[in-house]
Amino acid sequence: MRPRVALVDYGAGNLTSVRKALRAVDADVFVPAAPPELRAADAVVIPGVGHFGATAAIDASWRAALVASVQSGRALLGICLGMQWLFDASREAPDVPGLGLLSGRSVRLDQISAEAESPRGLGEPGAGGPARRSHGGLRFETKIPHVGWNEIVPLGLSALLAGVATGAQAYFTHSFAVPVGQDTIAVTTHGAAFASAVARDRVCGVQFHPEKSGDVGLAVLANFLRLAKGA
Repeated sequence: MRPRVALVDYGAGNLTSVRKALRAVDADVFVPAAPPELRAADAVVIPGVGHFGATAAIDASWRAALVASVQSGRALLGICLGMQWLFDASREAPDVPGLGLLSGRSVRLDQISAEAESPRGLGEPGAGGPARRSHGGLRFETKIPHVGWNEIVPLGLSALLAGVATGAQAYFTHSFAVPVGQDTIAVTTHGAAFASAVARDRVCGVQFHPEKSGDVGLAVLANFLRLAKGA
């Protein structure tokens, strides 16, 4: 029996591509119109692209339903902005809370190293464009946004990344990311290392877009469905 996957639409995700990719790995995908419909799902996916402020559209009733869904044992996957929203907050929109299922916050890519060294962060992120940083007397630029293919490096074994080799390529498009932390299961480097995949029990997130990452992305989605079925 195909797992039913609820694809949450809050106006900030490429639902068409994500739906197509999920169907390619044999998921029965539907878009819930109201929070109670999450109870009909075996798993939930929160996609997302763009500014963290867009997540404010996920109101209190949806937030409560998503937390209840996780507490009932359903698997949850956040993609790109959706992954960042699983955490407490983002420096991109400090007044908009994340879901808080994972501890930490997303920061601009040129702030990753400072955030990792000091959890409270150093300074405020800029408005955009390349960020100039120094290391060993040399100056280089962290190009923002980070767009295109980059390697993901799994940190040990995890159900979500089963079969994904070190150095496998995935597609990214983002300016903010979560620093490497206790729930990180894979890292990617763009100026500095950041969490490109996270997991705690059945709560998972990927900073890359599996729906645009070819066979690697499909493998991750297939692994998520197995996780959802308890395999």
